[in-house]
Amino acid sequence: MDLAHIRRLRLAKDAMDRDWAAPLDLDAVAAAAGYSRYHFVRAFKALYGRTPGQYLSRRRVERAQELLRTANLSVTEICVLVGFSSLGTFSARFKRQTGMTPSEYRAAHAPRGAGHIPGCYALLHNGAFPEMKDRNSGEAG
Repeated sequence: MDLAHIRRLRLAKDAMDRDWAAPLDLDAVAAAAGYSRYHFVRAFKALYGRTPGQYLSRRRVERAQELLRTANLSVTEICVLVGFSSLGTFSARFKRQTGMTPSEYRAAHAPRGAGHIPGCYALLHNGAFPEMKDRNSGEAG
């Protein structure tokens, strides 16, 4: 694989890292990288060792781990916030990756006696209120 192909795949990976909570539009990501959908999946897996879907799922679980340790949000709220549409799928992938359910993970890793980030702040920081972002960006001018 030549440097130009690696650079394009890296840009696609960076886009997934930036928009990890958004639904994956594989056709759009592949097109932006200059690949057909199927060639992109093969090339991405060859370079990064997993498919784009597997990579994105791993990133979402990593983000969920952080929120479970720090935010005062329910497991369901975190599931939706990190981009999963099904609590069952989220829990299964979380357990496959960490060896624990999200609730077990929180119980084992949340600091004892430490305050959590209030859920509304965690939601705002993670873009769960897009109307606030739109309103605030309009006030800057």
